[in-house]
Amino acid sequence: MSRLWEKGLPLDERVLRYTAGEDHKLDSRLVAYDVRASIAHAEMLAEQNLLSMDDCKDIVVGLSRLLADYHAGRWEIRLEDEDVHTALETRLTKLIGAAGGRVHLGRSRNDQVLTAIRLYLRDATEEVGKSVEGLECALAELAKRHDKVDIPGTTHMQHAMPSTVALWSEGFAEAFADARDGLASALRRINKNPLGSAAGYGTPGLNIDRESTTRKLGFAETQTPVTAVQLSRGKAEAGLLFELSLLMQDLGRLATDLLLFYTQEYRYISLAPEVTTGSSIMPQKRNPDVLELVRGAGGTVQACLQECLLIMAKLPSGFQRDLQRIKPPVFRAIDLTVESVDIMAYLVTTVRFLPENIELGEELFATGQAYNLVTTEGIPFREAYRRIAEQLE
Repeated sequence: MSRLWEKGLPLDERVLRYTAGEDHKLDSRLVAYDVRASIAHAEMLAEQNLLSMDDCKDIVVGLSRLLADYHAGRWEIRLEDEDVHTALETRLTKLIGAAGGRVHLGRSRNDQVLTAIRLYLRDATEEVGKSVEGLECALAELAKRHDKVDIPGTTHMQHAMPSTVALWSEGFAEAFADARDGLASALRRINKNPLGSAAGYGTPGLNIDRESTTRKLGFAETQTPVTAVQLSRGKAEAGLLFELSLLMQDLGRLATDLLLFYTQEYRYISLAPEVTTGSSIMPQKRNPDVLELVRGAGGTVQACLQECLLIMAKLPSGFQRDLQRIKPPVFRAIDLTVESVDIMAYLVTTVRFLPENIELGEELFATGQAYNLVTTEGIPFREAYRRIAEQLE
């Protein structure tokens, strides 16, 4: 096995295992993106007469075949491959011959991996957004099913003013709509083309066209200067993780409300048996484990953000291998967020409010009564406030 950086010197098995880390497992989600970026790069090289049209055709056909074979389960990324990039180039060269070794001209593994990751992050951001939109729809349906149900609004965990299931649902729906806006803003850093920056200092002596790959890959812009690319590593990832953390915080607050509503003390809602679990010792119990795990998931995603930021902290300019360790927390946070949002959207469809258990005490209407005095008698609000407070003593 010849890795992209190989110079013919022996590599200790322990060193390979440590430096490769989890890449051979994690990179499964990057295969299609590395193929796409490699095809765009090969086509650009051919346009610039740095690669023959025949070689370019062979590379495109070969990479497309390898991708199809990968999806069919005919090969996988192994530890000795180290990562998706070596796995693809090694198999490409074996498949089409010397032309496979020409695809790496004008790029480094540094810009290659970053290009694949940014293409993936772009799609992942869209996937999260679609999941959030599904949750918004579930909340809208919940509000519609229970549009006549009143509930106490609370402040400081105390009953405060009258509210409704619709108002409660719509508040969370707006929070999740805001989360989608936040995800869209995260694309500003993701949607920059790093390809062609190579190891961080460009490709002296080669007349490559970075704008060509920007167009082919659908990036919003070409990242310049080339020295900015490695400085930007981790920032797009951290920006996305920040938005995921905010999203998961709102999801956790929704889960906490539902957990309170489900307690025997509240008894505001029922949950379908299929979204609760039983007790191993108490036959009467149904446990809202899903909601508890969703609530805890926010901490995991926020920890992923902190891990990413700490890895980047105080690194010098240029590429540093530390940055490889950003991949696991980013992938973990994305997966957990999508899973959590989707399961919550499903759970919300099973929620049923029980109005017969919901009481709105007279004191909840105190503020409304004070407002009524202001509008009917023309007195200052503070005077109306005092008079209503005295009536409730």
